[in-house]
Amino acid sequence: MRAWLLGGFWVSVGSQTIEQDQWRLRKAASLVKLLAIAPGHRIHREQVMNLLWPDLGRKAASNNLRPVLHAARKILDPAKGSRYLASQDESLVLCPGGQLWVDVEAFAEAGFSARRSQDPAAYRAAIELYAGELLPDDRYEEWAENRRGELRRLYIELLVDLSGLYEERGQYGQAAERLQRALSEEPANEEAHAGLIRLYALSGRQGEALTQYERLRETLSGELGTEPGATTRVLRDEIAAGRFQPTRRAAPRQEEPSHSVKHNLPASRTNFVGREREMVEVRRMLAMTGLLTLTGTGGCGKTRLALEVARDLVGTYKDGVWLVELAPLSEGALVPQVMAATLGVQEQPGRPLQESLLDALGDKETLLILDNCEHLLDAAARLTVALLDSCSRLRVLATSREPLGVTGELGWPVPSLSAPGTQQSLTVEELGGYESVRLFADRASKRHPGFELTSENATAVARVCVGLEGIPLAIELAAARIGMLSAAQISERLGHSLKLLTDGDQRVDHRHQTLRAALEWSFELLGEPEQALFRRLAEFAGGFTLDAAESVGVGEGID
Repeated sequence: MRAWLLGGFWVSVGSQTIEQDQWRLRKAASLVKLLAIAPGHRIHREQVMNLLWPDLGRKAASNNLRPVLHAARKILDPAKGSRYLASQDESLVLCPGGQLWVDVEAFAEAGFSARRSQDPAAYRAAIELYAGELLPDDRYEEWAENRRGELRRLYIELLVDLSGLYEERGQYGQAAERLQRALSEEPANEEAHAGLIRLYALSGRQGEALTQYERLRETLSGELGTEPGATTRVLRDEIAAGRFQPTRRAAPRQEEPSHSVKHNLPASRTNFVGREREMVEVRRMLAMTGLLTLTGTGGCGKTRLALEVARDLVGTYKDGVWLVELAPLSEGALVPQVMAATLGVQEQPGRPLQESLLDALGDKETLLILDNCEHLLDAAARLTVALLDSCSRLRVLATSREPLGVTGELGWPVPSLSAPGTQQSLTVEELGGYESVRLFADRASKRHPGFELTSENATAVARVCVGLEGIPLAIELAAARIGMLSAAQISERLGHSLKLLTDGDQRVDHRHQTLRAALEWSFELLGEPEQALFRRLAEFAGGFTLDAAESVGVGEGID
């Protein structure tokens, strides 16, 4: 079980994600939040009642707790109820005896590790875990207030500490960026202001240093009714008089401009729709581990999500973000060769290529995207383990239909896009809030520029998205028919195909059924010569060239 409390609230149990709006009783969600931030994830029943119903007597609060506890148990585990929320010795316990990950704990532990190691990479990993203030929807709940303040202070302190490490290394631009982030959280933080003043002076920007001091003075006067401290005033006076002497003697480094950032990521050809929560979650988890594997069936969006996360992280890894595409390969022995070609590593006579890769990556701060590992699991796993064992600053984000199965790997099932419930009656605006509906509308409008979601077609579009269970590839295949078919016609044809498939083979995983249904439906719309051609093209593994396609695209049954 995983619980996210920073910047929002959601819980995942296995591969099932529970969003904030799925909690029908607000107090049921509050109960889980309370236990998630409590020491040991355990609170005595009396304390729970006092925290959730401070104005009620014991009997009334106890009467309220029973339905709340029942509702929380049912949403966490509809089948077994108390498995994830148990009663033990008059206390309530979250995930007793099981594995529970809470982002608040991960952030605090990462912050402690960073301060112990004094490694900038460790600081960046910890800071990445802070996605926002604790439980922003519970801003006025007293039980969250103290912990919220502690975590916010830790975040600001980590930014200031990291700025100091960059300053010592002469990386003034990186140092200033962290202090600016700290001030965006706490505009009256004098330590961050003083750090910026000093950085500007170190960079020869005395005018900006003095302007920053005035900004500090005005902020303190307006918000707190105070003046800058003596140390900051002395710093300002020294800069104004031209007597400033830095206490840190590091020579400034030549920092690479942003346009020289290294990567080989392909340009996006279509809009990236939705996945805001998943982007945050994947980035957080990648900051916690050397290997994160996005798993799921074909067409669920693993590759696209990995690429979008990678694009967000370009510039974070100073030695580059590199995509290693494994889909075209048929032999595991080719994996090191493709990685070497991607990274520009030359093979040396008489030396194993893997050793050259280890030397090339060494202590570099690099993110590798290993895409489509499922057909080469052993080879990908062996190389990944060797790299992570030798390259302490390397991160690997893999995509595969199943985990690589190596020690230390974090696996993360990519969920489907959000889709409306089958029994819901919603407006066009409400339907447009679902990711699957937005994806259909976006792809349909690209195919047929006049298309837009209206009261006439929204219900049919929603039926398509529900029938395809929010699987991105299936939805894109369906949306591609807009212009030739209406949304209602697409919905009707998909409905027939789904029924036939479901009746034919109940042993197939349900999500595979829906994706296969979309592919089957698309195939059946082709003429017989086109179907014959696709049957022949299916013999190729990893794609094919035009010449190869032409060589099999002749003969009986094909025009």
